Amino acid sequence: GNDIADREWAAYAQRLATALRRAREGAGLSQEQVAYRAGLTRYTYQKYEKGESRPGHPANPTLRTLLALAQVLGIGLIDLVPTDVPDLRSR
Repeated sequence: GNDIADREWAAYAQRLATALRRAREGAGLSQEQVAYRAGLTRYTYQKYEKGESRPGHPANPTLRTLLALAQVLGIGLIDLVPTDVPDLRSR
């Protein structure tokens, strides 16, 4: 992959992780509650809040997962996903 794009994606995944945690805390839910209601294992959801799928690999949840999480958290997708998206085009 493109090293710059990969680094930018890793940073973006961290911002998404922070947004998820804040939204979950704002909704007064535990990680287990959010995971269960979104159809995820707690382990998978915890990885999203860490911003990693496995060590050294940024999280990349599916659109379906992001939509389910937004619904569980009672917010719009636009409010969950950080807007400062890196340029993901091949350069």
